Amino acid sequence: MKRTDTKDTSTVFARSRKPSVRWVDVYSRLRDTIVSHRLPPGTKLPEDELAAIYSVSRTAIRSALQALAHDRLVRLEPNRGAFVAQPSKQEAREIFDARMLIEPRVAALAASAAKRPDIVRLRRHLDDEEEALHAGQVNAAISLSARFHVAIAEVAAHSILTELVTDLVSRSSLIIALYWCRRDITCETHAHHALVDALARHKISHASELMADHLADLVTGLDLTPKDIGPGRLSEVLR
Repeated sequence: MKRTDTKDTSTVFARSRKPSVRWVDVYSRLRDTIVSHRLPPGTKLPEDELAAIYSVSRTAIRSALQALAHDRLVRLEPNRGAFVAQPSKQEAREIFDARMLIEPRVAALAASAAKRPDIVRLRRHLDDEEEALHAGQVNAAISLSARFHVAIAEVAAHSILTELVTDLVSRSSLIIALYWCRRDITCETHAHHALVDALARHKISHASELMADHLADLVTGLDLTPKDIGPGRLSEVLR
């Protein structure tokens, strides 16, 4: 009897975990799609359509959308549904102000803490970013470019700052999708290379200055006039 009870309990536990795993997977995939600009700000996200696309229940979709709303990547409106968030001009300024305050300090900490494996990993990341650009994989290049800033925060080994940078970088992706006015759609790769070189040489002040200059340059690429970006069909974008 005991063996049967154990098996039954394990089966129930496995079943109870399944929906959780499903919504987390949907959350991750939707988040990546939003950050890489494949879903423009303002795109409607109907629960039934998403459930059909991902072959999960609407409950799982609802959980994923609530988590994305917590990240401020999705906006939930009563009686209207979920939409990809559409940051205002004021929010755009505030997010980049916050990045200007936080990320130079993060770069300095990373320059102090960086070890050889960290530098190898960052250089490999830059190789992947350039490879995506050369291959014309624009969405992948955008995602990698954003992820580079989080990778530097991880080298700094400061969990709270890493969480802040991750949140700010994700929200910046929506701002860039709305307000970016340059022809190039990612961070300039030479700026990223210069940052990694500074980290490798443990140039703390220089790394901080490079990050501040890099973020200031990003801000100059913003035209804080909303663009009219027509969303594509969800089934075409997400499948």
